[in-house]
Amino acid sequence: MQASYTHCTVLLNEAVDALHIQPDGHYIDATFGRGGHSRLILSRLSAAGRLTVFDKDPQAVAVAREMAAADPRLSVRHEGFKALGELAPASADGILMDLGVSSPQLDDPKRGFSFRHDGPLDMRMDPTRGMSVAEWLAEADIAQMAEVIREYGEERFAQQIAKAIDRRRQERGPVRTTAELAEVVAGAVKTREPGKDPATRTFQALRIFINAELEELQQALNASLRVLKPGGWLVVISFHSLEDRITKQFMVRHSKAVYDRRAPFAQPPAMALEQVGRVMPSDDEVSANPRARSAVMRVACRTTAAAEGVA
Repeated sequence: MQASYTHCTVLLNEAVDALHIQPDGHYIDATFGRGGHSRLILSRLSAAGRLTVFDKDPQAVAVAREMAAADPRLSVRHEGFKALGELAPASADGILMDLGVSSPQLDDPKRGFSFRHDGPLDMRMDPTRGMSVAEWLAEADIAQMAEVIREYGEERFAQQIAKAIDRRRQERGPVRTTAELAEVVAGAVKTREPGKDPATRTFQALRIFINAELEELQQALNASLRVLKPGGWLVVISFHSLEDRITKQFMVRHSKAVYDRRAPFAQPPAMALEQVGRVMPSDDEVSANPRARSAVMRVACRTTAAAEGVA
């Protein structure tokens, strides 16, 4: 029997409100999770409205397909949101991306996402495809491990951690479980941030890397310019600085007029986006759901006068 894990959707009303739902519109939930945002979007659509959802996680897709069986307005795609680019141009009135890991993924020891629960060191969003973290750590050299932990975890002890993992492999064999990795990291990280486990940054780095999360985010953001209708809304919820930096830079870059220095008197191309703003969780939400504390929501609108070829 499969265990049941709950998920508390972050910035639920704020995100759906930011999509400015038109009852007959077509919306995309690019990261279905357990369907919190999707259910609220569907509640605001008419019988003619449509919602397309994406997710890599087979468990999330199972939930989505169960919903779709009872609601013909819902279409489900078992793939990451980099596949947004496969949708028809100017076909969506709004796109929502709720990034990161869902609570059921974190709380299920078998998924290997959390150092708080011992389990297989997996961390794949889709455990049926690709290489697990344990498999990669068994093969990677010290330089590769250090680079991943440094770049994706912003961990200043990356070199020491990589050497400790290599030493552990030589002495006792490959790291296979979350508890084993957390123990190795704790032995290598000499100072700890107050209230934060020393393994936090390493686990984040390995999860982001093994799932190619930042590369996929960039692909999805680029695709959103092509898929959104003029006047459509892009809403992105991030949970760490790397995701938020990519999202912010993308929105800023496409919401500024760019002048061609080779043709200083030429009219600049029309902006692709109008950057609307940033929303943070309320104190009440953070108090009720501590996992919301690091969330940042950014919102932009696809302009109606964007030049052809911007996307």
